[in-house]
Amino acid sequence: MAVSEFYDAHPNYTTRIVIATRDSGGDVVQAAASALDLINNVQVQAILGPETSMQANFLIPLGEKAQIPVISFSASSPTLASIRSPYFFRATQKDSTQVNAIAAIVKAFSWRQVVPIYVDNAYGEGIVPSLVDSLDAVDARVPYRSAISASATDDQIGQELYKLMTMQTRVFVVHMAPNLGARLFAKAKEVEMMSPGYVWIVTDGITGFLNSIDSSVLESMQGVLGVKPHVPRTKEVLEFRSRWKRKFQHADLNSYGLWAYDATVALATAIEKAGQDNSSSSNAGNVTNSTDLDRIRASSSGPNLALELSRAKFAGLSGEFAMEPDGQLKGSAYEVVNVNGNGGRVVGYWTRGGGLARELANESTAGRSASRESLMRTVIWPGDAAAVPKGFQMPTSGKKLRIGVPVKDGFSEFVSVTTDPETNKTSVTGYCIDIFEAVVQTLPYALPFEYVPFANTNYHMFVACVVMQNFDAVVGDTTVIANRSNYVDFTLPYTESGVSMVVPVRPDGSKNAWLFLKPLTWDLWMTTFLFFLFIGFVVWVLEHRISKDFRGPPSHQAGTSLWFSFSTMVFAHRENVVSNLARTVVIIWCFVVLILTQSYTASFTSLLTVQRLQPTVTDINELLRKGEFVGYQDGSFVVGLLKRIGFRDDRLVPYDNSDHCDTLFGQGRIAAAFDEIPYIKLFLAKHCSKYMMTDPSYKTDGFGFVFPKGSVLVPDISRAVLNVTEGDKMTKIEEAWFGKNSRCPESSTSVSPGGQLGLNSFWSLFLIAGVAAVSALIIFAATFVYQHRQILLQQQEGEDNSQSKPSFWRRIMRLLRTFDKKDLKCHTFRDDNRVGNNEVNLVSLNVMSPSAYSVQTEFPVDSSTAAAATPPPIDSSTELHYNDNVEAQGVEISIDLHQNFSGAGQIDDGYDNDEITRH
Repeated sequence: MAVSEFYDAHPNYTTRIVIATRDSGGDVVQAAASALDLINNVQVQAILGPETSMQANFLIPLGEKAQIPVISFSASSPTLASIRSPYFFRATQKDSTQVNAIAAIVKAFSWRQVVPIYVDNAYGEGIVPSLVDSLDAVDARVPYRSAISASATDDQIGQELYKLMTMQTRVFVVHMAPNLGARLFAKAKEVEMMSPGYVWIVTDGITGFLNSIDSSVLESMQGVLGVKPHVPRTKEVLEFRSRWKRKFQHADLNSYGLWAYDATVALATAIEKAGQDNSSSSNAGNVTNSTDLDRIRASSSGPNLALELSRAKFAGLSGEFAMEPDGQLKGSAYEVVNVNGNGGRVVGYWTRGGGLARELANESTAGRSASRESLMRTVIWPGDAAAVPKGFQMPTSGKKLRIGVPVKDGFSEFVSVTTDPETNKTSVTGYCIDIFEAVVQTLPYALPFEYVPFANTNYHMFVACVVMQNFDAVVGDTTVIANRSNYVDFTLPYTESGVSMVVPVRPDGSKNAWLFLKPLTWDLWMTTFLFFLFIGFVVWVLEHRISKDFRGPPSHQAGTSLWFSFSTMVFAHRENVVSNLARTVVIIWCFVVLILTQSYTASFTSLLTVQRLQPTVTDINELLRKGEFVGYQDGSFVVGLLKRIGFRDDRLVPYDNSDHCDTLFGQGRIAAAFDEIPYIKLFLAKHCSKYMMTDPSYKTDGFGFVFPKGSVLVPDISRAVLNVTEGDKMTKIEEAWFGKNSRCPESSTSVSPGGQLGLNSFWSLFLIAGVAAVSALIIFAATFVYQHRQILLQQQEGEDNSQSKPSFWRRIMRLLRTFDKKDLKCHTFRDDNRVGNNEVNLVSLNVMSPSAYSVQTEFPVDSSTAAAATPPPIDSSTELHYNDNVEAQGVEISIDLHQNFSGAGQIDDGYDNDEITRH
C-alpha cells in the first residue's frame, strides 16, 4: 500500500521500488539465509524489515558488508544501537525510550521495587539494562529478574509466578511477545495474582496488540497498565485506516504497520534522490539459493542511499519521521493505557521533555505537580480496585526478615545479646531493639522478622553484610554516615547526632568565701531565720509547763529553745517533746526544714561542681601538639575520623565499654576520649563528677536502621520512626533503659541569679508551718485560760474581810506565774508507784543556788499526811521550793511550801508558812 500510494502521489518520479519478499518463518537462521540470497542472487539495493531484534542482529553485518541499507520497523532492542553500522536504520522506537515512560509511572506512584518479567532471548534481555538504569534514576530497585523461556509450558510459567508470590514486590513489568504474554496473564489470573495489591505494567510489545488480542485474554488482563507510542489522530491516519479496513477487514492496524508504511515512503524518497539504477534487480525470478558469503559484492549506490535515508524528514502517518545521526528514529510521545473492558483506555501521556501528563496539550507543565491525579486519569487496578497499590506486601508464606544485631561487650543499654545456657535460646534486648519493635508495631501491615546475632565489633563489616545479603536489615547502634549510604539505605535517625570529646575535670582555682550564701536569696535567708526563732518560741510555750527540758533559769530556757529550733536543720534535737500540739508543729517544721536543706544541698552542690569544675583539655589542637593519647570505642567509625583529623595510629587507644574508658583515664593512659554523643551521655551519667563533654563536635546523623539499597520498607519505617520519636513511647523507652536522671548537667562557668532559690518557691511551706504553729498557740492558750479561769474570776480579800476582785493586771500576772509553774498533772511529773497501802507521789525539788545552778531531785511523799521523807543532803543556805499534788478523799489540793532549813541535810516539817489553795 505504501509503494502504490507513494507513486500514485508522485507519478513523475523516475525510480520505482520493486519488492522481492522472503518469509523467514520467525527463524533467525532462515532470515539470515534469505537476506544472503537477496543480496547475492536478487542483488537488492536495500533490505526492509527484519521483524525481530535477533534477525536484525544477523542482517546488519550482511548489509554493512554489501553496503546496502537495512531498515527495520519492528526491531526495538536497545542492544542494536551498539552495533553502530552506518547502513542500519531503525524506523521504530527503541525500547530504551519506553522504559523512561515506565520509570515515570513508577515514580508517580512511589513504588520502590519492580520485578521485570521478560522472554528469555535477545529481545527480552535487551530491555533489562535500560529498564534497571531508568528505575535506578527514580530510586526504584530491581530485586529479582524473572526470565521465561519462549517455549515454556503453562506449568513452568505457574512455578515462576508462585516464586514471585513469595517475594515482597508486587510491581511487575512484562516485556515479551503477545502470544507468550497472553499465557502469562491467564496463569496469573489462575493463581490469583490479578487481585488487589498487584501492579502489572506491559511494554509496547503487548500494548501495541491489545486491539487484536482475544477477549478471553483481555479478561485476564483487567487492570493492567501499558505504554505504547502515541500516534496522532490526523486526517491522513483516519483515511488510511479506512482504506485498510476496506482492504483487510479482519486485520488490525497498529503502530508497527504505520512505521512500516513510513519506512517504505522514506526508502522510496531516498532512492529517488540518490538516482538509483534498478537494472541489476529487474529480474527477481531467476535465482539460485546460494549462501556463499564470498560472493557478496559491495553496492556502488549504497553509500548515497544510506546518506539520503539519514537525511529523511517528513510528516508520516506515525508522526514526524526523522532519523537521528546514529540511525535511530527520533523519540515520540507515549500513551499510558489502562486495560479496562474490551480494550485499552488512555489515562495519560509521557513525553521526553515533559514527563507524565493527563493531556499532551499540558506538556509544558507536565510532571511539575506532585499530585498523581494531575499526572494521570483514574486508573482501575487489578481486582477492580480503586486504591493505589502500595507496591509490596509481606507474604504470609514467605520467610521472615533476617535482622542482624551486633554482639558487643560494652554499652549493653543499646543492644544486648544473651544466650540461655540451659535452653540455648538467644535473647536480644536494648534501647535500639525496643525502638525497632515499637516502630514495627506502628506499621500498617505485619512484618515478620527474626534476630540474627553478628559477633564482630567492626561496624563497617556489619553494614556490609546487608550488601552481601547475609541480612535483610541491621538493627543496632549503627550510625548514619555518608560512605555507608552509598551502598545501603538508612531510615531516619532516632537518636541525637554528633561526635564529641570527653575529658577529665579539675577544680577551678577561683575561691569565694561567701559562696555558701549564693544558693538562697536574701529574703529566703531572713524568712528561714525568723521562722527558726518563731518555731523555737512556739515549742517553748507548748512545752514549758510539762517538759523538764524546757524549764530552768530564763537564759537556760532561751538557749534550749533556740538550740532545739536550729538543731532541727540536722535533726539533732535531743529534747523531749511531750505535748501533742508541739509534736504536730515540730513534725510540720521538720518537713519544711527537710525540703529546705535538700534544696540548698542540691543548689550548693551545683555551684561547687558545675560552676567550679573546668575541663583539663579545651582544644583538640593542644592534644595534637603535645602528642597525647586519645581513646575511641573499638569498632567505631570514629577511629577513621581521628586519623583524618591528624592523630597517629600509635596515639589511638581503643576501649570496649564505659568502665574500660574510665580505667584508661584513671591510669593516665589517655588524655581525652572521642565518641558519639549517645555513648558520651551514657558514660557521663555514670561518671558525671569526673568528666565533661567539650567541643569540638563533629556532625553525624545519629543511629538509624539499615536496609538494602532501594528497599521498599525504608519509607514506611522512616515514617514510623517519626511517629515513635514524636510520641510518649520514646520517652518511656529512654526512661526504661537510661533512667529519668540519665543526663549529666551541662557545664557552665557562671550561675545566673535565676538559678538561686527564692521565697516564691517555698512560701506555701512557710505558710503551712506558720498556720500550724499559730493554731497550736491559740489552742494551748484557750485550753490554759479555760483550765485556770478561776484566777481571772477570783475575788481578793480586803482587810475588813469583805470580798473584792483584784485588779486585772494582778490577775494577768498571777496567770503568768501559774504558767511558769510546772503542770504537775502531767504524766512527766507523776509516778504510779505505791508504798504499802498508801499512794505515793513524787515531789520534784527545784533547788536554786545564788549562782543560778539548778538541781532537780525526787523523793516519795506520803499522800495521807503530805509529810516529806528525808531528802538527800542539801546545803543549809539553799532555798527549797517544791510542789506536791495530793489526792485525799477525792479532793485535789496544791501545796506550795517555802521553808528555811537550819541544819544541813535536815528539813523542817512544819506547815506554818504553807499556803494552801483549794481548787
